[in-house]
Amino acid sequence: MVETVVGCKWSLTVYQLIANDINRPGEMVRNVEGLTTKVLNTCLKKNTDFGILERIAYNEVPPRVEYNVTDFGGKFIKILDALQQLQDEISEDINLSS
Repeated sequence: MVETVVGCKWSLTVYQLIANDINRPGEMVRNVEGLTTKVLNTCLKKNTDFGILERIAYNEVPPRVEYNVTDFGGKFIKILDALQQLQDEISEDINLSS
């Protein structure tokens, strides 16, 4: 699961967008250069299948869909943040010893 999610280079970007209250796919594509609708939809589906994100479809015309982080997703993202912090510390230590 971790490899699949982290292996998608857009997953972390999607988490940041949702954290900044950008949770609709169209908004996401407009806010990130190089992100296509097809790639975003694949990324969102994987994250939804793993229970990291939840998809909320509103019964409106035109249709509106939003994505939010689940409780599990919040825990998962905290782990990713901790890994990033550890990586930053390791990089800093390597740079100091060089």
